[in-house]
Amino acid sequence: MSTALSQRLNQFLSSQHSRLQQLTDLLNQEQELLGVGSIDGKALETIAKAKAEHFAALQENEQQRRTLQTGQGLGESREGAAKLAQIAGCSDVWQQVLELAREVSRQNQLNGELIQHRLQHNQQMLNIIREAAGTPLYGADGKSTSGGSRINSKA
Repeated sequence: MSTALSQRLNQFLSSQHSRLQQLTDLLNQEQELLGVGSIDGKALETIAKAKAEHFAALQENEQQRRTLQTGQGLGESREGAAKLAQIAGCSDVWQQVLELAREVSRQNQLNGELIQHRLQHNQQMLNIIREAAGTPLYGADGKSTSGGSRINSKA
C-alpha cells in the first residue's frame, strides 16, 4: 500500500476516533441530565442536535473509509477493514475505533432506556392525575375541561 493511502486511512480513523470520543462525552452529559429530578429540556435539545451532527459526520467518514477499502479490492467486510488497517499499519487505531464505537452504542442504548423509563413515569403520573380528577383534563380540542361552571350574567 502506498504511503498516501496509509496516510488517508490514518486520517479517516483518527477522525472517527475523535468523533466517537466526542459522542461519548455528549452521551455522558445526556445521561447526567436524564438522571436528575428536573430535566433541562433546552440542554437535552442542544445535546441531541450535537449528537445528530456527529453521527452524520461519522457516517460520511465511514463511507470514505469503506470506499478506500473497496478500492483496495478488500470488499466491505469486517475482515477487509481489519486487513486494510493491518496493511496500512493502523491496526491499533482501528481497534480503538471499534472499541469506542461499541461504547457509544452501549451508552446510546442505555440513554434510550432512561428516556423510555422517564416517558413511562410521566404517563403513570398523568394517569394518576386523570383518575383523581375523575374526568379528562383536556377535551378533543386541546382545551382544559375543568374550567368549572360559568355564571350567566344575563340570567
